[in-house]
Amino acid sequence: MADLKVRPTESAMPPAIDVQNIVKKFGDFTAVKGISFTVEQGEVFGLLGPNGAGKSTLIRMLVTLLPPTSGSALINGFDIVKKADDVRRSIGVIPQAMTSDLELSVEENLLIFAKLYGVGREKRNRLIGELLESVELTQWRDKPVKMLSGGMRRRVEIARGLVHEPSVFFLDEPTTGLDPVSRTAVWEMLDRVRKSHKLTVLVTTHYMDEADKLCDRIAIVDHGGLVVLDTPANLKASLPGATENTTLDDVFVHYTGNELRDGVQAPSVTDSPFMIRR
Repeated sequence: MADLKVRPTESAMPPAIDVQNIVKKFGDFTAVKGISFTVEQGEVFGLLGPNGAGKSTLIRMLVTLLPPTSGSALINGFDIVKKADDVRRSIGVIPQAMTSDLELSVEENLLIFAKLYGVGREKRNRLIGELLESVELTQWRDKPVKMLSGGMRRRVEIARGLVHEPSVFFLDEPTTGLDPVSRTAVWEMLDRVRKSHKLTVLVTTHYMDEADKLCDRIAIVDHGGLVVLDTPANLKASLPGATENTTLDDVFVHYTGNELRDGVQAPSVTDSPFMIRR
C-alpha cells in the first residue's frame, strides 16, 4: 500500500482543510470511520471512492450540512461545528446537478447569489463583471441560461460559486455529462480561475484521467475509511508490477477491489452533498 501520508510537505501556512479523526454514525451504522487528512493552501485535492464508500457523508460534514459524531475539521481555520457560518462564507460549492435558473439571465443568476451572501452593490457589480470575463461569458450576460450549452451552464455555476470570493472550492463531478471537448474547456477555465483567485480545490470525479492530470494528491475512501492518499504518480507506482502504462483506474480497482460501483449509502439529508443551506 502507498504511504498514507496526511501532509504533502511542511508548510509555513496552515492547511486550508484540516480533518482529524472525523467520525459520522447513523444509529448503528458508521458511515465515516475516523478519517484524517489535510489539504494545503492552493492544492487541488481529489477525493475518490465507490458509491457508498462514505465520501458524500464526509463532504456533507465539511460543508456544514452534517455535524460529525466525533473528531473535528477546520476549513480556513474555522471549526465546522463551532464556526459553521464562517465556514460557509469562506467556501464555494458546485453541485453535480446544475441548479442555475434557466429562465433568468446569466447575470441574474450570479446577482441572486451575491445578494444572498450580502455582497454590496458596488462590489458585486465589479465581481460579476470580472467573473463573467474569467469564464468567458461576458457576451452572454444578458441571455437566459436556457440558451446555453451544457459546458457554458457549468461555467455559469462556477462563476456563481465565486461571487462571495471564497478561498476553498468544493466541486462535485464538475464535468459529468459533458462531451470531451466541453470537459477539457471547463477544466482549462477552472485552472485559470483557480490560479487567478488563489483557490484551494477539493474535487470528486469518476473520470480517472481527470484526477490523474489535475490533482496534486488523491485520497481514495472505501467502507468509511481512508484507504490510501498520495500523488497520482506515487499511487500508480505503488501497484505490484506497475509499468508506464499503469493507470489510475488500475489504482482504484486495486485499492477498493471494485470498479466504480453502486452500493448502500448513508441516509441522505439533502438531494446533493453540495447543496448549502443559507
